[in-house]
Amino acid sequence: MSPVSNKPTDAEAAAQAPADKLDGKPVLAKTAAQTPQAAALRAERQAAQRAERQTGATPRPAVAAGNVPPVLKSVPTAPPPVLATAPAPITAVRPVPAPVSPAPAAKAPPQPIPSEDAKAVASMVSVKPTAATARVRPRHRLLFLSFVLAVLLPASLTAYYLWGRAVDQYASTVGFSVRREEVSSAMDLLGGISGLSKSSSSDTDILYEFLKSQKLVADLDADLDLRGIWSKPQGDPIYSFNTDGSIEDLVDYWSRMVRTSYDSTSGLIEVRVLAFDPKDATKIAQALFEASSSMINSLSTIAREDAISYSREELKSVEDRLRVAREAITRFRTLHQIVDPSSDLQTHAGVLGALQTQLTAAQVELDLLGDTQSSDPRQEQTRRRIAVIEARIASERNKVGVSADGQVDEAYASVVGDYERLSVDLEFAQRSYVAALASYDAAQAEARRKSRYLAAHILPTSAEVARFPQRVTLQAVISVFLLLLWTIGVLVTYSLRDRR
Repeated sequence: MSPVSNKPTDAEAAAQAPADKLDGKPVLAKTAAQTPQAAALRAERQAAQRAERQTGATPRPAVAAGNVPPVLKSVPTAPPPVLATAPAPITAVRPVPAPVSPAPAAKAPPQPIPSEDAKAVASMVSVKPTAATARVRPRHRLLFLSFVLAVLLPASLTAYYLWGRAVDQYASTVGFSVRREEVSSAMDLLGGISGLSKSSSSDTDILYEFLKSQKLVADLDADLDLRGIWSKPQGDPIYSFNTDGSIEDLVDYWSRMVRTSYDSTSGLIEVRVLAFDPKDATKIAQALFEASSSMINSLSTIAREDAISYSREELKSVEDRLRVAREAITRFRTLHQIVDPSSDLQTHAGVLGALQTQLTAAQVELDLLGDTQSSDPRQEQTRRRIAVIEARIASERNKVGVSADGQVDEAYASVVGDYERLSVDLEFAQRSYVAALASYDAAQAEARRKSRYLAAHILPTSAEVARFPQRVTLQAVISVFLLLLWTIGVLVTYSLRDRR
C-alpha cells in the first residue's frame, strides 16, 4: 500500500471551506464535515496517519469505486429548501489539527475521492438565489444633488464671502466696575475706622443697561459719527453699516459691534468694541468709558441730593419761622419804644424797692424826733423828705402801670404779655433752627461718606492685528450646521418613504 498523504483530500477541502462557488455563484458550505459520519471518517483517517508515522507503514482504507462507505450512502440527496430571505452565513467549523511531526521524505500521491463521494458532497450544498446587480437609481442622483445644493454650495459661498469680501475688524477692550467708598464717622461705634471699598450691584445693573441704551448710542453718534466709522468698508454688505439707517438700525448694529459681558458676582463689566480701523475702535471705547463715568457721577449726585433734600427743606422751613419771630420782636420794640419790658420792669421794681427803703428810714427817723421838742427843725426836714420819697414812689409806680393801691394797669400788662409771647416764639424758633442745622450737617456728612465712582481695571486697548471676523470658526460652524440640517432632512424623507 502506498503511504497516505498529509494533504487533505477534495472531500476534506470541501468540508473545511466555509463557502464555495458553483457555476460562478456563491453557495452555502454545508458538507459532510458538519455531520457526525463525516467527523468519524475524518478521525479514522487521522488515526491511520498517526499509525503510519509511528510504524513507517502505509495503511490505506480500501474504498473501491463501487463500494461507497455507508456513511456517505446515508447522506440525503435532496437539497434543503431555500429560505425566502437570505440567511446569515454559516461558518464551517475547521478541525483542530493534531501536532505534526516531521513528515517522511517520500509520500504517496493523494488518492482521488470516488465519484459517489463527490456526488454526495455536491448533493449536500444549498445554492442561494442570485442577487441583483447594484446600480445607480434616480433617488441616488437626487440625494447627491440635494447634498450639493444644501451643503456644498452654501459652504462654498460662505468661504468665498469670508475670505474674499469680508473686511478685517479690530477690537478694543475696556473693563471697569462701579465702586462705593463708605467712610465711617468718628461718632460711630467703630469710630475712626474707614470702611472698605465695595461694589454696588444695583448701580452696576443700571450701568449695564445704560451701555445698551439708545441714549448712549445717539450721544456717541453725535460726538464721534458712528455711522461714518462703521460704513467705511466698500463691498461688504453684511459687516458694514448703511448710512441711511435709522437710529433703531444703529442700535441693532451697536449690539453686534459692541459686546458687553457682566459678572454679577464680582460686579465687573468688560466691553469689546469692533471697528474697521484700530484707532476708531480705541476712540469708541474711550468715549464709552467717559460716558459711563459721567453717568455714575450723576447717579452719585442724585443719591446725595436725595439723602440731604429732606434736611435741607426742614432747615429752610425753620429759617423762615425764625425770621418771622425776629421781625415780630423788632416791630414790638419800635412800636412801644421798649427794648425789653421784662428788664425794664425789673429796673423799676428795683427803684421802687430802694425808695421804699428810704421812706421807711425817714419815717423811723421822724418817729425818733417826735420824742423831742416840737420846735425842732429836723422834724420838718424829715417830713419833707418823706413827702418827696412818697411822690417819687408814686411816679415810679405810674411808669410801670401800678396804681397806689397796688393794682397793675391793663395796658402795660398786655404789652408785657405780648412781649413774652414773642420771646417764647423767638426762643423756640432758635432752638428748632439749631436742631435742623445739625441734622442738615449730619446728612451732608453721610452723603459725602457714601460716594460712587467708576474704577477702570482695563483701560481702552489698541489692537495691532485684526482677529475678527473669526473666519475659520464661522466656516466650521456654518458647514456643520448645514450638514446636520441636510442629514436630518434625508432621514425624515427616507422615514416617510419607508412608511408607504
